[in-house]
This record gives sequence, structure tokens and C-alpha cells, in this order.
Amino acid sequence: MSIVDLAGYSVSEFSFKNSLPSGTKISLQTKYSYNVKFADKTRQCKGEIVCEVGDRENPDSFHLKLVMSGIFVYKEGSERARVHVESFKALFPYARSYVSMVSAAAGLTPIMLADVDIESLNIYSFEKPRPRDEKK
Repeated sequence: MSIVDLAGYSVSEFSFKNSLPSGTKISLQTKYSYNVKFADKTRQCKGEIVCEVGDRENPDSFHLKLVMSGIFVYKEGSERARVHVESFKALFPYARSYVSMVSAAAGLTPIMLADVDIESLNIYSFEKPRPRDEKK
């Protein structure tokens, strides 16, 4: 059982540019970023994933960007680092599906975002310190 529940998601930005001639072979590169903001005194947080896909040789001619946010409720006592990882895992399939559907609707072979093993990545967390009375 997951420590997070996805309450809902929305897409705040989707941009797509393809000015390559038809039949041009492309070599895709993908970049991801993911950030979580925790609400004060509730068990809710907002995760935002940014996915960018572009052609290695012609990034100005073929580029796709998605910004998707998810609202999550997490179990009391959960570590923030764990919530970060689990919320990413819950939101990523929606981002992957969205990119695939929109790229297919544009007449391309559906673009499938590459899997991300977030747990094997070195993630650096910079949190502002909590006031002394809020520390556990």
C-alpha cells in the first residue's frame, strides 16, 4: 500500500514544436525535473513534474514540454523524502500517457517517456529549516 494518494492532477503547460521535414530521423533526448511543495499543518502536498523531449541534433526544430502538477494526500508520519519518491511514482504514468496521446494526435509515432528509477538517482533536498516549535 502506498503512502500517498493522488487526489487529482492538471496540466499547466504543454508545448510542442515540430518543424522537421516529414520522414526525418530523430534522436530523442529527455530531461525531467520534479519538485514537491508541502502544505503547512496538513498532510497534503503538490508535486510538479516537468518533462522535456527534444531532438539531439535539432533541438530548435523538434521540442516538446509538459508541466503537470498533482495534489497528494500522504499518511501521517511519512518522511518527506519518501513522499517525494512515491508521489513521483504516482504522477509519472499520467505524464507519460499525456505525452503519448498528444504526440499520436499530432500524427507522430507516439512518444513514450523513458522510465525513471527515481530511487536510484542522487537527489539533493534543500528544505528551509522549520521553526523550533515545529520540529519533531
